[in-house]
Amino acid sequence: MPIARFSPVLLLALLMLSACSSDPRPDLGALYNEPAQKIGAARNPVIVIPGILGSKLEDPAIETPVWGAFTYGAADPDTAEGARLVALPMEEGKPLVALVDNVSPTVVLDTVKLDLALFIRGLEIEAYDEIIKTLAAGAYRDQTLALAGAVDYGGAHFTCFQYAYDWRRDIAEQAAVLHGHVLAAQDAAKDGFDLDEPPKVDVVAHSMGGLVLRYYLRYGAQPLPEDGSLPELTWAGAQHVETAILIGTPSGGSVLSLKQLVEGVNYVGLITPTYRPAVLGSMPSIYQLLPRVRHARVVDETTGEPIDFMDAKVWKQYGWGLTDPGDARTRRWLLPDAKDDAEREAIAYEHLQKSLARADQFFRAVDRPADPPAHLRLVLYAGDVDETPDVLSVNPETGELKIKSEAPGDGTVTRASALMDERLGGDYKPRLRTPIGWDSVKFIPADHIGLTSDPSFSNNVLYELLERPR
Repeated sequence: MPIARFSPVLLLALLMLSACSSDPRPDLGALYNEPAQKIGAARNPVIVIPGILGSKLEDPAIETPVWGAFTYGAADPDTAEGARLVALPMEEGKPLVALVDNVSPTVVLDTVKLDLALFIRGLEIEAYDEIIKTLAAGAYRDQTLALAGAVDYGGAHFTCFQYAYDWRRDIAEQAAVLHGHVLAAQDAAKDGFDLDEPPKVDVVAHSMGGLVLRYYLRYGAQPLPEDGSLPELTWAGAQHVETAILIGTPSGGSVLSLKQLVEGVNYVGLITPTYRPAVLGSMPSIYQLLPRVRHARVVDETTGEPIDFMDAKVWKQYGWGLTDPGDARTRRWLLPDAKDDAEREAIAYEHLQKSLARADQFFRAVDRPADPPAHLRLVLYAGDVDETPDVLSVNPETGELKIKSEAPGDGTVTRASALMDERLGGDYKPRLRTPIGWDSVKFIPADHIGLTSDPSFSNNVLYELLERPR
């Protein structure tokens, strides 16, 4: 094999490239040890909100988790019993809020463990471990870890709280539950520092957790009205929050949510079960991750015209999701008490209509422009280096979805969606047009989960929480 010969210019370029790719990491201890130790009562408690799939779900009637560990013997949606555990109930004539089961959230997942069979054990997927590590570097003491006995904080008060929520359910519903956690965090911090008044909280929210937070800031514990109208925009939640940090949040939705509702999803290839369209379609929250029709992210393959995927009749026309004629077996699993397949189809179609209507109502609630209170700081971290599905095309004959184009993002959420760029689907205009009053936007060269492990994220978040003048 001949030896390659390098010119001096090429060799210099390679050396420069090597130097630039060394990934220098800031010394967080040197930067933040003193601020973390001396901030005292000026430290706000921090609440961490994970994204979809980020909270462990359990049913007290069974020993294994419904979600949180792909373990041998855990709830398996590839079976009738497992599908009923993972899916939400569906019933004609009942509002979504009344469709409840025995499953409840327990803890935020720092890792998701895979333990599927004797030959595959112990593999772990990092989930929110990096956020917890970052906050630990700033001397934020985590209530959940302390109460579980995982960390001994020597009796010191808690300054970090995890909000585990049922990510299957309506996002506005989960925002109302968040309010109780905010009040509890304020009370714990007040008692820990012997303050006269409870402090405001800072919130770090990833992915769908940022949508929970955005609704909470605007409406507090108000639910979405059952008549389809909008709640009064009071900024009631913002009265309790000083800094809201959103990470990779799909404020403008993601076309991947439509693909998963239509096609189902398998999260880790052949070694995990398949979550079929009827199972995912029972979950109102996933519809609330859809893009906006006005942004033209889903178009007819032939004409290029936008598809109104918020119309349940379009789903029935194409056989999407809960209306898929090929998914009758899963509907039988989920609705065993229905008298026949025709009744099951009617129940599923009504559930689809309710979920799409609730998603449209949610979009209108969080999309309307409004100036936040002066004290509230809105900070966004988003990825913009990975090609991310951006526009889907629909075959008008078969309803098949294909990725028509990609755009910069984090592999899951496009940059434009994270910003909630209202220029999408219209004529280009100078400067960003968004209903969200961002105070700071930072772009990170990482994927959706990797955003939180990037060193620049850790450095900037700790600056926001510990040192930024307020």
